[in-house]
Parts: sequence; C-alpha cells; structure tokens
Amino acid sequence: MERPGPSEVTGSDAAGPDPQLAATMGFTGFGKKARTFDLEAMFEQTRRTAVERSRKTLEAREKEEEMNREKELRRQNEDIEPTSSGSHVVRDCSKSSSRDTSSSESEESSGSSDDELIGPPLPLKMMKEPSNRIEEDILGPLPPPLYEEVEEDDDDDGDSEEEENPVQKIPDSHEITLKHGTKTVSALGLDPSGARLVTGGYDYDVKFWDFAGMDASFKAFRSLQPCECHQIKSLQYSNTGDMILVVSGSSQAKVIDRDGFEVMECIKGDQYIVDMANTKGHTAMLHTGSWHPKIKGEFMTCSNDATVRTWEVENPRKQRSVFKPRTMQGKKVIPTTCTYSRDGNLIAAACQNGSIQIWDRNLTVHPKFHYKQAHDPGTDTSCVAFSYDGNVLASRGGDDTLKLWDIRQFNKPLFSASGLPTLFPMTDCCFSPDDKLIVTGTSVQRGCGSGKLVFFERRTFQRVYEIDITDASVVRCLWHPKLNQIMVGTGNGLAKVYYDPNKSQRGAKLCVVKTQRKAKQAETLTQDYIITPHALPMFREPRQRSTRKQLEKDRLDPLKSHKPEPPVAGPGRGGRVGTHGGTLSSYIVKNIALDKTDDSNPREAILRHAKAAEDNPYWVSPAYSKTQPKTMFAQVESDDEEAKNEPEWKKRKI
Repeated sequence: MERPGPSEVTGSDAAGPDPQLAATMGFTGFGKKARTFDLEAMFEQTRRTAVERSRKTLEAREKEEEMNREKELRRQNEDIEPTSSGSHVVRDCSKSSSRDTSSSESEESSGSSDDELIGPPLPLKMMKEPSNRIEEDILGPLPPPLYEEVEEDDDDDGDSEEEENPVQKIPDSHEITLKHGTKTVSALGLDPSGARLVTGGYDYDVKFWDFAGMDASFKAFRSLQPCECHQIKSLQYSNTGDMILVVSGSSQAKVIDRDGFEVMECIKGDQYIVDMANTKGHTAMLHTGSWHPKIKGEFMTCSNDATVRTWEVENPRKQRSVFKPRTMQGKKVIPTTCTYSRDGNLIAAACQNGSIQIWDRNLTVHPKFHYKQAHDPGTDTSCVAFSYDGNVLASRGGDDTLKLWDIRQFNKPLFSASGLPTLFPMTDCCFSPDDKLIVTGTSVQRGCGSGKLVFFERRTFQRVYEIDITDASVVRCLWHPKLNQIMVGTGNGLAKVYYDPNKSQRGAKLCVVKTQRKAKQAETLTQDYIITPHALPMFREPRQRSTRKQLEKDRLDPLKSHKPEPPVAGPGRGGRVGTHGGTLSSYIVKNIALDKTDDSNPREAILRHAKAAEDNPYWVSPAYSKTQPKTMFAQVESDDEEAKNEPEWKKRKI
C-alpha cells in the first residue's frame, strides 16, 4: 500500500472527525490537520515590504528637497530678468522630469523584480544567486550626502544636549524664603510625598510647614520644642511619612507623628558599664539618625559613646543591635554620622579618626568595608550619602573636602574635591534625582562673603554650577526626587526652597500662587477688649428684680428658712452630741480641769504654798537635806534704832 499524497484525501478524512473519539479525548477539535507556516517566505515578504517603505520615504524626501530648491531659486530670481528666470525654470523642470523618468524606470524595474518574486519560495540552492541580485536591485542607492550631514548635525546636537542636561535640570529659577528663626537651621526633613517640610535649629524649635495650606505669607502652622533645651541635630521622615525621627544633643532620640505628638522615646543607657553592648541605650550626646528605607519602624542613631545602635518603634526600652566602630588597633572611636544604603542591607558610619566603616546590617561584629584614612584624623565627617543606584558613596569631610567612593572597590576614592569650607558638624551632601549631580554647601565666617550651594558632576566630578544662597553658611541641603525642588538650611535662621515652574512639581508652587490672607475686621475689634471669665453671660449671676419676691422664695426654700439650732446643754439629744458627753475626754475636762483662778500677784501665789512646803517637804528639801548649809541671815536694824545710835554732831546739823 502506498501512502496518500498531500493532495489526496482518505475516506476517514473525508468523513470528518469521529464524534465518539472526540468525546473520549475530551476536546472537539480532535482529528483536524495542523496549519503549517513557511518561515523563509514570511521573512522574504517582510524584507520586501521594508524595502518598499524605505524607497517611498526617500522619494518623498527628494520631492520635498526639490520643492525647497525651487522656492529658493524663485526668491533669488525675483530681481533678475524674466528671460533668465525662464531659462532657469526650464532647466529645473528638465531636471525634475529626468528625475521623474529615472524614478519611474526604477519603479518599473523594482516592480518587475517584485513580480518575479511572487509565489512560493525557491529552494535554498536556487535562491543563493538570485537573492543577491535582488538585494542589489531593490536596496538601491544610499541616501544623499545632504541627509547624512543633517543626521550628523542632529546627533551632535543630541550629544551636546545630553551633556548639558544635568545642569539644565537644576531648578533654581525661582525661590521662596521661610523664616525659621534667628539661629542656625541645623535640620531639614521633607515627607516622601513632598507635602510637608519640618525645620529644626539651634533655638530648640521644630517648625512644621504645609505647602498646600500656606499662603504668600509663608508662616509655619505649628512650632514646638520636643527636646526642651537641646539643639536639634537631625530631622527625617519615615519611608511611610507618618513619623519623624528627632535627634538632638541629648542621649535619647524621639519619634513624633506628623502633628508633633510624641510616639516613643529611646531609653537612656547606664553610663557606668564599660561594655556599651551591655547597655540598653546611648549614654552620651547623639550626632545624627536615619530611618531604614524598606522596613517600617526601624531607625538608627550614632552617639559620643562610640556606638551605632538600631531601634524599633515598637520596643523603645532596648535597642535592636549595637555596632561598635574600632580603629585598626581595636580602640574605641566615635562615629560622627551614619546612614543606611538604598536597599537597607548596609550601614555606613564615618568616625573621628577619619575612617569610613561599612557593616552588613545583620552582622555587627566586624565591618564589611573599612577605609582608615578617608579624611583627615581629628576632623568630624559631617555626612555620608549613598547614590540612588547604591554603588557610590559620597562623604563630606570636616577637612573641607568632598569625596566619592565606589562600594565595589573600596580601596581608594574615585574623585576628591577640596576648597569647600565647613564650620558645622552637620553640613551634608546629596545626589540629584537622576544620579548625575552631587550637591553640597559651603560655610563662611560672619561678614566674610556668602554661602554657596555647589554642584559637581558625578561622572567627571567637575564643579559645573553654584548658587549664592545668602550672606551666611549653607548647612543643610535636600533635593526631593518627586518635587524636583531643592531645600536649603542656612546659618542665619532661613530655610530656602528653590524650584522651577516648568521642571518642578507641586511643593512651593502651591503656596506661591495664593495671596496673603487679610485680617478680618471682627478680629481686629475684639483685640482691644479684655474679657474676664465672670463678665461672660454663662458666669454672670442673675439680677434681683424685687426684694419682696426674693424673700418669699427664700421662705419656701427649706434650707434657707431653717431656724438655727440652739447650743446643746447637757448630755445631748436628737442625734446631737453635747459639750459634756460620756466619753473619757469629756469626764477629764469636767472633773479634773485646771484651776482658772486669776492670781493678780504672782509672788503671793507662790508664797501661798510656802508654809505647806516647809512643813511637809517633798521635792527639793530632801535632796539637799544633808549637803545644805545652815542659813545665817544678817540682822537688819530698824529705822528707830539707827536714829538712836547716830552721833551727836549729826543730830546738831539736822
């Protein structure tokens, strides 16, 4: 038996699929032939259509160029004689007609080649030579040189735009100034959505600014002192925006909510324990703090007790883990700043000996990276910040430098920039939202110039741009990725917001358009009056309209019309206790009371008992009976006897 060919049909195929078999297999399409595809034919057809489209676009561009040339020639020949202009036109028309004929011939040749290719694909052996010939015929000539020059110019412009993009994206065309106070603004924090800004300073105050609720007066809607008499060193919103970490000069960090109410306060450790890992909290002044970028409720603080501690909001009575920076000799060293990496797996800290140490978040014993001479020893590195891609670390040193480090090769800095003076231990740096720029501020002495905001390009670390902020130091800077606005805290108590109406979103743009509210007339009138509580109607007593009616009311009142009870004489009656009752105290008062006889002469009152004391001595005389000498009194003569014994000469004188 021979197999049926592809064109032949068997009896079973003609009858169609077996319904019993379809019911057994569970699907209805059983028995149909699968559809086959010829990939080579599909690719060839796709190639031909692409070539046709490219040819059409080239023809359209040639026609546009011819039209433009004709227009230019007409403009140039307006002042020339009509004969010459006519000859030029004839020449142009002849050129265009020749081009049209050539294009029509090429179309016919291409059409003939296309007609030859219609039908099923040829075998591979037979397609080798014709395919090469077809490609040579259909692809045609290259684009004109004028088009190439235009493309090259466009590419050059695109490259130049890309090179200028980082600087052009800086939103510095407009600014607003928020008056925090008169002292240094040492902390800035902006929530993830960009709706609220918090500022803290050396005046112990934390102020809340709501961009959507402010008007052109730019006033804070709330001000408080969460840490009493301690300077605010760091403020940061959590990744969810519902809590704010407040780090001050005390040893206890605080977490407050969006409205300023306290959520938790870290416990203070025992300062008399030598090993800081055995205490439950910090024992010395804090420097800074940071929220975990991924885990809600976890944050980190560093302190003068030479530790970096991680905390959880749910457990304020003890830290989660303790990292102890050490020198190469194993001695303690104080961390001055710390931060999380963008993914939260690494913890970086800069220390007073100039080193930068990076730990794995889950391994607290030994640092993963340790560079011992990142900055000059003895200077306070004020900030370390990770880039958005997580591969680069920027450090702002107290030695007036800004350095860039690659985490993957942490053996030397990638770039270093000097000549950036700093006078504050919290001068920070940050990356732009597109990771192409690095921003930091400079400090100046009072009256010696103006503080600047300096921009460095990350790829080359060139100083590409700078902004003069004010006649004081620039302490804090923050570039929000969603708003595309730059917040700056200065040394004279100002917080400035830089934005661009076209490049920035929301934020300062919301409050600038609102006019300043005018004080209401009713409010100005009531300010002149001092209202005492008893002058209000709710506290005022009702006026008495008539005395007679009031007396009649009092007569009906059982309490006011009750007759006072007379004093009780005797033992008492009716539930009232008498003055001399049956108690022991009343008996003593009644029977053994002291004699209240009034003795006008105290000497006579004492001598009244002299005879009884002499007859029956009881207290003093028996004690001195044996040792008391006998009394001998001098005899006193009377006046008559003295007169008798006077001499005669005295009597004569008298």
